[in-house]
Amino acid sequence: MSHLLPLALKSAWNRRYTLGLTLIAIALSVTLLLGIERVRQDARDSFAQAVSGTDLVVGARSSPLQLLLYAVFRIGEASNNMGWDSAQTLAAHPAVAWTIPLSLGDSHRGFPVLGTTPAYFEHFRYGDKQLLRLAQGKPFVGLFDVVLGAEVAASLGYKLGDRITLTHGMQESMAEHGDKPFSVVGILARTGTPVDRTLHIGLEAMEAIHLDWQGGAPIPGFAIPPELVKKFNLSPKSVTAVLIGLNTRAGVFAMQRYVAGYRAEPLMAVLPGVALSQLWELMAVAERALLAISALVVVVSFAGLVAVVLAGLGERRRELAILRANGARPRDLFALLAFEGGAVTLAGAAVGTLLLTALTALLGPWLQAQYGLGLKLAPPSWQELEMLGWVILAGTLASLLPGHRAYRLSLADGLTPRV
Repeated sequence: MSHLLPLALKSAWNRRYTLGLTLIAIALSVTLLLGIERVRQDARDSFAQAVSGTDLVVGARSSPLQLLLYAVFRIGEASNNMGWDSAQTLAAHPAVAWTIPLSLGDSHRGFPVLGTTPAYFEHFRYGDKQLLRLAQGKPFVGLFDVVLGAEVAASLGYKLGDRITLTHGMQESMAEHGDKPFSVVGILARTGTPVDRTLHIGLEAMEAIHLDWQGGAPIPGFAIPPELVKKFNLSPKSVTAVLIGLNTRAGVFAMQRYVAGYRAEPLMAVLPGVALSQLWELMAVAERALLAISALVVVVSFAGLVAVVLAGLGERRRELAILRANGARPRDLFALLAFEGGAVTLAGAAVGTLLLTALTALLGPWLQAQYGLGLKLAPPSWQELEMLGWVILAGTLASLLPGHRAYRLSLADGLTPRV
């Protein structure tokens, strides 16, 4: 069999354009299949690492998933706010070690603005319980100080000392709080989480920019200049949510029941891990559908491979017959055609993997900036290697059909000219 391989390689080189197109089709299908799997896994990792060390997320009673997505991932909108008195009551509970109030709703050039307290920089954790770290500057201290996420600063080109104004609401077409500019005092180190795409201000600042607003619009003929806002009570009336860390995790369900039975207003407490599990359950059908579609694309590529090899058998009948006349056995021809299809599949899988790596390197920063999805430039995972194994096996098995057809060709048929 080994003496036939050089001939097989020369034969494949003579048909390099046809086989090359088939190889490209397989490579693209493998890229799609592995790309969907990588996006799925990295999306889960990104969501899971967005918040850690937080035992409960408390907000107005609505959908647990909606609360988590808005408060932590800045996706969607809050159906309602919770009262500031309730947030303070929760903070004073004996089982609570710390709380981080969150107030959302405004934006700056498409990036969300988060109103919070200095406790955010002390207790908020992401990834493997990592604390937030400032790459430049310091946390907000003054009323109109703002701390930028890494992606905000990089995308908009801001640096320490720059002055910016915020927009009311999440649409850029909304009115601006132009009379009360903020000064950039800090830029956070990159985290790979929604923190990177967020501007952080104090709760009092969030209240101050809305003193002369009512019903989502400035009060006509009434304006409070920045130097006078401190004369007013800037305690917030409500917040979007509160992140809670408990003294001991053993009391998480007792605290959840306490919040559910809170009488001052209807609240709910969400366990981040449980809410994320609900999200993956909702996404499972879509994930399976995408994987099924990509698998069908792979099958179509293999069908093309089989069709190309079978179509070439008519032109190669004399070549195969000459190999038979020089001592090649039928099983050698069978192995030769199967080897050819398996080699094309293996090469397509390798090219597809390299193409996915290149696309990850090129598009990863853009996806992180636009959608907050961090794609990791890493070797194939075990799941991806398993998929590659199945792809190569399926391609080799598909190549058995043309191999079987070649096995049945007879010497006489190959040497007899067609009429």
